[in-house]
Amino acid sequence: MNTLPQIVFEDNHLIVAVKQPGVLSQADGSDSPDMLTLLKQDIKIRYNKPGEVFLGLVHLLDQPVGGLMVFARTSKAASRLSQQVRDHQFAKIYLAVVQGRPIHDRGTLQDNLLQDAATRQVRVVQAGSGQTASLDYYVISQRPEINLALLAIHLHTGRGHQIRVQLASRGWPVVNDYRYGSGAKNDRKADIALMAAGLGFSHPISRQWMQFSSCPPQNEPWTAFPAVDYSDVFKYFTKPL
Repeated sequence: MNTLPQIVFEDNHLIVAVKQPGVLSQADGSDSPDMLTLLKQDIKIRYNKPGEVFLGLVHLLDQPVGGLMVFARTSKAASRLSQQVRDHQFAKIYLAVVQGRPIHDRGTLQDNLLQDAATRQVRVVQAGSGQTASLDYYVISQRPEINLALLAIHLHTGRGHQIRVQLASRGWPVVNDYRYGSGAKNDRKADIALMAAGLGFSHPISRQWMQFSSCPPQNEPWTAFPAVDYSDVFKYFTKPL
């Protein structure tokens, strides 16, 4: 697995980089590579920095999920970007290939989610318990002959495993999601067909709106949709915030 982060944008205040599937967002005490450590090492080498490198983690991606992440290079940038996340002024667009197809071409999913403390498995529960979770989806393309659909997803909340659980609960599991209902559990070589494809936020210093899109890998099941233009994944939602 190639764990080296691909840097999409960098200035004195922040870094936008692509996390590879299987890489942690931050260290968890295991030997698994993580983005925070990898980027700190990269900065230290490229800029010949002595001592500890500061890099602030603004948001997380589940370990199996690849895609865009932003990191803060100063404490001021970290504080301001984190505030945007809390104020829901931080846009996150995902792409997913799912089995089946939603009845409607677009819609909103709202659920309450609860995580089992022992297994870390997340499930949909009745209103009044758990945490609220909300997302919008848009069906970009479908392949009914192979029972696949390509969705763009705009998150309103950032709960752990949220997209995977909400889609699976409707009968649209993400392809190669071995935890929540798609893919052979004895063959985990294929990456989950879910990626963080779009990030939008205000620059923490200039306040200028910044928007980034990333293309999915050129492998199955993404190659089932060769005609899709991924240059602007925000176009599927009229209000990305």
